[in-house]
Amino acid sequence: MWNDNELSKMIGKDIPFPMLSDQDGSIGKLYGIYDEDSGVETRGRFIIDPDGVVQGFEVLTPPVGRNVSETFRQLQAFQLVRESKGTEATPSGWKPGKKTLKPNPDLVGNVWKEWKVSEAYDD
Repeated sequence: MWNDNELSKMIGKDIPFPMLSDQDGSIGKLYGIYDEDSGVETRGRFIIDPDGVVQGFEVLTPPVGRNVSETFRQLQAFQLVRESKGTEATPSGWKPGKKTLKPNPDLVGNVWKEWKVSEAYDD
């Protein structure tokens, strides 16, 4: 319903991944976002990989809006890391086409040498 009435209009097309509606709250209870007192769920976004593992999540109270662009950016980052089998990592604010990091023990405490904050936010 959210995709049909709002999200697709915000991005100009249907979203390219499945979404879940939890009318009875059973899934929200499993993920700890169901509010028993009000009988509704706090809005949550869970990114679950093809193996069924939660890779990322965000839970916000209803007055705070979500960022659809950030959700897409995170999906792309999770996909890149998965496809690289962990040989690449995406720093904060990473966008497709930007520099990735190569995880290794020497990187710990030295990320700043490999990547500048301004690079991640360039459009």
